[in-house]
Amino acid sequence: MVVQIVLLIAALLVSWLVFTLLINIVKTTVKTAILIAAIVLVLQLCFGIGPQVLVDQIKGLPQVVWVFIQEQLGNNQSQ
Repeated sequence: MVVQIVLLIAALLVSWLVFTLLINIVKTTVKTAILIAAIVLVLQLCFGIGPQVLVDQIKGLPQVVWVFIQEQLGNNQSQ
């Protein structure tokens, strides 16, 4: 009987921890989504930059970083 009560308490504690973790993940996800939407809205209203232009820039970001790294490595090797 005592083992069952301890097991029940442990199960409730684990369930509560998992529930709390999931709630925190959902809250963080919603905050991030709202922030991204606000940034896109400001870019569109203030600068006329649409979402597709932003997505295209994000898609090209790895190439920009790669070129930057190559230029930095090239500059360091020539010194």
